[in-house]
Order: sequence, then C-alpha cells, then structure tokens
Amino acid sequence: MKSTRRLPIATLPIHTPEGTFLAHYSENGLMQLDFPSGKNPVPGWAEVPGVRLKISRWHKLTTRALKEALAGKAVEAPPPYDLDEATDFQRKVWSALETIPLGKTRTYGELARKIGSPKAVRAVGRGCATNPIPVLIPCHRLVAARGKIGGFSGGLKWKEALLRREGVLFI
Repeated sequence: MKSTRRLPIATLPIHTPEGTFLAHYSENGLMQLDFPSGKNPVPGWAEVPGVRLKISRWHKLTTRALKEALAGKAVEAPPPYDLDEATDFQRKVWSALETIPLGKTRTYGELARKIGSPKAVRAVGRGCATNPIPVLIPCHRLVAARGKIGGFSGGLKWKEALLRREGVLFI
C-alpha cells in the first residue's frame, strides 16, 4: 500500500550556531522541523499560487521561535502548525507537551494520566517519537520514570542540551 503522505510545498533552512535546521511548510503551516544533519540542506519551493508571502511570514516566526527555544527561552509566538496527518491521540500528546512549563519535566506516565489514558505510557512515548516539530513542541521535556532521561528523536545530546538550557539541572 502506497503512503499518501503530503509533501511540503516549501523547505527552508534556519541557520543556528548548532547547525542548520530545515523547516518544512504546507499551505497550512509548519509541518516538520528537522535537526541539523551535517549534510548540505536543499531548500526549495513548490510553485503554489498565493503562498510565498504567507510562508515567508511563517518562516520568520519559526526562525524566531527556534532561536528562542535553543536559547532556553519561552517561545513567544510560534508559527501555525500543520498537524493534519496526525492521529487524534498524537495531537492530544503534542498538545499536552505544550503545557509543560519551560524548565520543567514530566514523566511519560504523568503525561499519559494527564491526557486521560493512564495505561498508554508506551503510546505516549511513541507519540513523542513521531513529533514532527521537536524543540517547538517540547517533547524533550518528557523523561522516563524516576527521572531517567529517556529517548529523543534528535538524540540524547540534543535532549540534554535543551533541558540544560532551560535550567533543568538533574541531568
């Protein structure tokens, strides 16, 4: 069976001291944010009438939000997200992640209870692993039971760095 996953209509770089992130946009908002890979990013635009200006504005918001988050600051004005391909459960997990305050952590179990699915701890972990907009949707703020760091789609070095920048000192 073929995947019907939508492709972005714009892929634009965000240069940071930590490397170049890639932001992928649909006509509805930011749909994916990739960590620096060490490869040369390949930005591009699809010719879709009437979206360049809108995406340019979103890209400015994304750039500012990412730089705020990487500096350990609260994100003031994130871009609109396009999470249309997500399941309802994933959206619930991602929405709950956004309620975890800057500099705080929660366990996978705590988040599962918060979203009303106390036995869905592994599913919450999977929801984090499939988060298409890490850093801005702060899945790095989730830790395993007893404060262990757990996993992270960008790698544990990124998770540790992001938490330290937010003032989480136990790691």
